[in-house]
Amino acid sequence: MLHKSDLKKTMPASTTTPAAALATIEIESAPQPTAAVIWLHGLGADGNDFVPIVRELDLSGCQPIRFIFPTAPTMPVTINGGYVMRAWYDIFAPDLVRREDEPGLRASQALIEALIADQKARGIPAERIVLAGFSQGCAMTLQAGLRHPEKLAGLMCLSGYLPLAGSIAAEHHAANQDTAIFMAHGTQDPVVILPRAEQSRDVLRTLGFQVEWQTYPMQHSVCAEEIDDIGRWLARVLSK
Repeated sequence: MLHKSDLKKTMPASTTTPAAALATIEIESAPQPTAAVIWLHGLGADGNDFVPIVRELDLSGCQPIRFIFPTAPTMPVTINGGYVMRAWYDIFAPDLVRREDEPGLRASQALIEALIADQKARGIPAERIVLAGFSQGCAMTLQAGLRHPEKLAGLMCLSGYLPLAGSIAAEHHAANQDTAIFMAHGTQDPVVILPRAEQSRDVLRTLGFQVEWQTYPMQHSVCAEEIDDIGRWLARVLSK
């Protein structure tokens, strides 16, 4: 288990990664990490959002991991009346998919690719990198991870959905056909409704992806049981 005292030793102040031009927070579970988890926040949040959860993960059986928490750019978000906020892409309507911000999705995909490249330049190979995300961050995990030209360790997809689903059959890269995918969702989620997530899961399974699917009795959030499952899943995919 990573304790609060450990975080004080390993978490620097926010820094800007030159390759990605995004402010990031980094936590290392121990010195000289051999794996990385790039964890993307949801709409209106920032890189601090999931930092506390690292304290709750049982990482005792894992080699050292670097957690990277980037902060999305600011932009007007249509569904919120054009209010400028942190977002990976614009959202036009509550159903999320009838009209999608394809330019915004692809622009943020490029930023995530730069984050992956930065970790590789620092000595962590792609097959030891997990992409993770919540809500919009989940959508970006799938958007970037399924198209990445090298095998990744895994895709952790929390309370989100598959964006640009109509293009994924043509655009997904064979390198990640067998990459571990963990999808988790709240049965009472009013933001990304459960059927939307189930539809995303089914599209991926139809394309041959191996999706581990979990639901929890919660809304658009994260619960203790889910955190335990995340810790076990990370230990499994990063032990290979």
